[in-house]
Order: sequence, then structure tokens, then C-alpha cells
Amino acid sequence: MLGAITGDTVGSRYEFSPVKTTDFQLFGDHTTFTDDTVMTISVAQWLLNDPIHSHKSLEQQMVELAKEEPQRGYGGRFFNWLFMPRTINKDGIRRPYNSFGNGSAMRVSSVGWMFDTLEETESVAEISASITHNHPEGIKGAQSVAAAIFMARNGKSKKEIKDYIVGKYGYDLNRTCDEIRPRYGFNETCQGSVPEAIIAFLESHDYESAIRLAVSLGGDSDTQACIAGGIAEAFYGMPDEIIIKMADYILLDYIPTIFRLGEVSAYRCHLEQIKKCWKL
Repeated sequence: MLGAITGDTVGSRYEFSPVKTTDFQLFGDHTTFTDDTVMTISVAQWLLNDPIHSHKSLEQQMVELAKEEPQRGYGGRFFNWLFMPRTINKDGIRRPYNSFGNGSAMRVSSVGWMFDTLEETESVAEISASITHNHPEGIKGAQSVAAAIFMARNGKSKKEIKDYIVGKYGYDLNRTCDEIRPRYGFNETCQGSVPEAIIAFLESHDYESAIRLAVSLGGDSDTQACIAGGIAEAFYGMPDEIIIKMADYILLDYIPTIFRLGEVSAYRCHLEQIKKCWKL
């Protein structure tokens, strides 16, 4: 999960100042976490606190954390859903708005670590998406990312991950970043950004190269690096130097959630490394 948060943080300074190269500074002025991190933490807290995975408790987690960090770049419709809800269903829960934006995919990384089967992973990913992103493409984006993380942390090869996602979700992953980059621009839909983020992971050779490739596409850089970084962490792990650097950027209030996830899920494989790097 820290891999997704790091990707978001690194990509944040390039979201509206795109670069078309992998040769850029990872951390610097204007580097910060965005709504991607806030919602990633909210989904993780939901998994940790609600064993039945209800929309009511997920809504509560999302709204509470967003109110603590209201200026993190939430998309317009999602901002309204959080802060100015206009429609409530009969259960007293905010209605979804049929979104196929990539917000469903950027917040799902913890789901990929939490469960013992791919089937349950994809089922809970759908629940996490459909509270807002109940369009089929919004659900597909979340499920594909969670599935990739699940498969990566269970030792599947890149070919196996690619073949599964192409077969199950129909994404075109037979492109390279060099082919995508020249004509690619900002795209915040799942169908227009999630496949490209997965391709950045598939083409990478380590964690850092995955987020560099995702940012270099010049699109929705924080979200695409968040997605690619989440998968890459599961596949490669993260280098100590990047984990250490993230201590300067992560909100202290979010650290207990990362540690709790590590105590009860497969994410435990990264917990001691993170504690050592942060001297905790």
C-alpha cells in the first residue's frame, strides 16, 4: 500500500505540469500526497474496521478522512458526493453517480493485500468502487488493479498477470510506453488511464522504474503512478531509500493504518522493512 501512496506523492507535482521523460526529480518542491492517498487510507481503514464490508461504513471512512484533508484535489463530482450530497438512498447512504473515473482504481491497493483468494479480492474491489463508481468501467478499473496486486504478491509472473487482465477485463496491454507517450494526454477515466498504468508496471524493471514510466506518459500522473506503484510494490518490493524519503511526506496519522494492515494481511511481508526505514 505504501507503494501506491508513494506513486501518488511522486506524481503529484507533474499532474498539471506533465513530463514526457523518465528523467525527472522524484521528490522536490510541490511534492505532496493527494486525494489518492486520502482515499487509499480510507479504504484500508474500512477493510480493517468493517468485516462485512458495508457501503455505510466505507462512506463514513471516506467522508471523515476527506473532512480532515479537504484540499487534496478531489474531482468535482466526488467532491460534491463527499461534501454536498444531493441524493441519499433509502438506507441513508449517498447515492453513487455512475462514474467511470479512475478514482475507483487509485484507492483499491489495500484490497489486493487483504484476502486469500482472487475471487474475494475482486468481489470486495467491486464493493469499494461501486459506492461511487458504479459504472461497469469504474468497477472494472478497481477490480483489475486489485487483481494485479493480488497476483503480484502471490508470485505470478508478469505474463500471467497480463494474460489474466487482458482475458478477464479486455484491456489492451499490447502496447509500450514509448508507443503511448507521444499522443497521450490527461485522461482521468478508468478505460483511458488504468491500462496505461498497468503497462508502465509491465514494462518496468524495478519499483522506481514503474513509477517513472507511469509519470512519463504525461497523463494523470499522480493517479497512474499510484496504480503502477501499488502493483510494483507487490511485485518487487520497495527500495529502502524511497521508503526513508517518504517519511518526509506521509501524514503521521496514516502510519498506524499501514501498520495495522501489515499485522492482519499479506502486507506483513513489508512491515519490518518499513519500521526499520522509519526507525519505528
